[in-house]
Amino acid sequence: MACTSIRPSPGSPLDAAPADLPARLAALEAENSRLRTINAALIERIESGNSLRSDGYAAFQHSVVLAEQVRERTDALNQAMIELQCSNGLLSDARQRAETAHQHLIDAIESISDAFVLFDKEQRIVLFNSRFKAFWSSTRARIAAGTRLSEIKRLAASTGLIVEEQRGKGEGHTVFRLMNGRWVQVSERPTREGGLVILYTDITELKQSETQRREQALAQKSRLLQRAMDNLSQGVAMVNAEGLLELWNHRFLDLCGLAPIEAHRPFADVMAETEVPLLTPAGGAQGECEQRLFDGRMLEVRTHPLPTGGFVNTFTDVTERCRQAERIAESERWVRLITDHVPALIAYLNADLIYEFTNKVYEEWYHWPRDGMLGQSLREVHNEEHWRRLETYVERALSGESVTFEMAETNVVGQQRYMLRSYVPNRLASGEVIGIFVLIRDVTERRRTSEALHQAYQNLELRVRERTAELTSLNGKLVGEIDERSRVESRLREAKQDAERANLSKTKFLAAVSHDLLQPLNAARLFTSALLEQRHGEASFGLIRNVSNSLEDVENLLGTLVDISKLDAGVIKPDISGFAVGDLLDNLAAEFRQLAASEGLVLDFVPSSACVRSDIQLLARILRNLLTNALRYTDKGRILLGCRRRGQNLSIEVWDTGVGIAEEKLGEVFQEFKRGDGQRHQDRGLGLGLAIVDKIVRMLGHRIRVTSQPGKGSMFAIEVPLTRRVSVLQHKPEALPVTVECLQGARIWVLDNDAAICAGMRTLLEGWGCRVVTALSEEDLARQVDNYHAQADLLIADYHLDDGRDGVQAVTTINARRGEPLPALMVTANYSNELKQSLRELGHTLLHKPVKPMKLKTTLSHLLMRDAASR
Repeated sequence: MACTSIRPSPGSPLDAAPADLPARLAALEAENSRLRTINAALIERIESGNSLRSDGYAAFQHSVVLAEQVRERTDALNQAMIELQCSNGLLSDARQRAETAHQHLIDAIESISDAFVLFDKEQRIVLFNSRFKAFWSSTRARIAAGTRLSEIKRLAASTGLIVEEQRGKGEGHTVFRLMNGRWVQVSERPTREGGLVILYTDITELKQSETQRREQALAQKSRLLQRAMDNLSQGVAMVNAEGLLELWNHRFLDLCGLAPIEAHRPFADVMAETEVPLLTPAGGAQGECEQRLFDGRMLEVRTHPLPTGGFVNTFTDVTERCRQAERIAESERWVRLITDHVPALIAYLNADLIYEFTNKVYEEWYHWPRDGMLGQSLREVHNEEHWRRLETYVERALSGESVTFEMAETNVVGQQRYMLRSYVPNRLASGEVIGIFVLIRDVTERRRTSEALHQAYQNLELRVRERTAELTSLNGKLVGEIDERSRVESRLREAKQDAERANLSKTKFLAAVSHDLLQPLNAARLFTSALLEQRHGEASFGLIRNVSNSLEDVENLLGTLVDISKLDAGVIKPDISGFAVGDLLDNLAAEFRQLAASEGLVLDFVPSSACVRSDIQLLARILRNLLTNALRYTDKGRILLGCRRRGQNLSIEVWDTGVGIAEEKLGEVFQEFKRGDGQRHQDRGLGLGLAIVDKIVRMLGHRIRVTSQPGKGSMFAIEVPLTRRVSVLQHKPEALPVTVECLQGARIWVLDNDAAICAGMRTLLEGWGCRVVTALSEEDLARQVDNYHAQADLLIADYHLDDGRDGVQAVTTINARRGEPLPALMVTANYSNELKQSLRELGHTLLHKPVKPMKLKTTLSHLLMRDAASR
């Protein structure tokens, strides 16, 4: 197309010269003509001879002067003409150069691949190229020099030239989609004179390539998500907002007895083909139900609403759990059956004097309904006078003494009976009393017989023989009664031992299977962590984040349940030593100060230089639970962590300004599955945090105190013995560098007997740039790495392997065949202190399952950097 030309402005020097010179030349010629006329008139006057000679001479002299002036003016005019001719020549050269430069500019903007348009300082078009004009070819708009920028924007909107607009992150960059489907990027740059240059770059190919890459990445992440779901032990089905089945795994099909199905089918139609009921969130809330299948299996179904609409259902086979519960219930039923038929009052009180067991005879004696006394306090069951009579004996029993005494009581029909009470303390292995066994026998007849015998001895001697015979008979009855009661007591002890063995078996079972429970959870966390570190769309990221959060909830709940089971089973043994409490409190304050700030709270900390005697790890667990509880139930205000000395003990206290606890509920806060009201976050906790604190405190032999005022806050305090000797040197942990540079190209071997964990570890490590070799056994690894002689930087091994082998043996075998041993990272679900000490002595690094990706990345970076430094 023909480009518009640039013309100089009217005031420029190049335009001024040709306009002024002709005018100046005309003026000079007019003046020269006038002077010539005057000169001719003077000469004619002199030559006429009408004047005197003297006047003629003067006139002649004056004419000579005028002639000289005319000559000077003529010379000046000629000089001006010469200068004018030179200026005209220079002007012609300058105009030629300007036209050449203008043509070069036109050629330059026509040669670029982008559409170009130039605006002056008043935002009017000065110049544009053919590519810019081509944008408007499909519209009726006519763009020409002088068109304003605002008019161009109006035409672009009214003609439909621009279909879509996207603002870029940088300044001055905007992307438009045109009506022909092409994409252009607009870049604006101001000129020095105040004008504006706009470039329109065609980025259609780039957009198409970016869209294709995004679709491929989304498809890859969808495949990885499907693989992760297929490795879950639970069945999972995700339903969109329209009620169509979007995503599911093979476990869902197996548990529901379904054949392979197609996507986007109505979920209600799919569930109609099974015997499992359709469960959807009611009013946006979670729900759950259990269904016994025709083959006897028990299936637990839970539904979770999604924030974007739709819901996720999980299907879990809980057959074994239900059978275990039935066995425990059967055991309890037998204990109840035996104790209900024993002719004695039997009960059990915990350390807070709360009834946890009563037999039928006990409840009937005090006229309570079946199981009505359970959860009631001993103070509440008896009146104030009766409690004062019992208080001394109860305190002796709580101090560890077995107490037997007689006391008169009135039964429900108003009869006074004499009751022989026995309080037997229930001790832990550490000697701590955690409850009292209560055995009460009605000895009214025996007492009355004894009184009658005493009275008989005071009567007449004449009746001695008669009374002696009667006494002998009564003694025989008493001996028989004592024998019978001894047999009942023996049966009661055996029943109690059976119940304790059943409960201990349950807790040991839960504590022992923690490894098997954490294996699939560990694999799922690895897969979701790898997905979260990759780029993906907003919808996929939200789905992956929801799966990750759900797995984190499962991990927290499972960890809490396993901890409770280990504490009940006595698996956790305290490692008592002396240490400076300041280091522990400093770390906790730094950790929870950030958490408090994120919740809009302030955490104040008062340092302490005291030394205490306890288990540093278990004490840290207690304080973490107390601080977490304070954050959960504090809506605004502050939290205080500090210490104060109380005699030979140090009281470590956590204060908050939260909702507080009612006085009647203070005795319930340490019970299992009890949750307070008014917490900040309605999370899915089980209410076991303070129960774990209570169990650990009792195991350590410490004392816990709690005070609270509703609406003002609460205070929890742990009293720990003071000491002057520190047997454990405390070192602050070195800050491990969180970097991935040393992970790029790192050669890492992974040895684990779980294929899902190997796949998850490979995906996560390769995402960090590592070169990974995974193996399910030592033989499998040897085949892949030239009998362990291949180049490698690090070995990650699971502690529990197949065929009775463990990770320590595998690392020893591998390093024995290599010239240079590999640093080893051991991964396990075993939390025992013996294993920690053993691995520390061997120089291996330990991580517990489920492995957190950030901690794994930090540990790997530290090991690789340490190994590089040692070389």
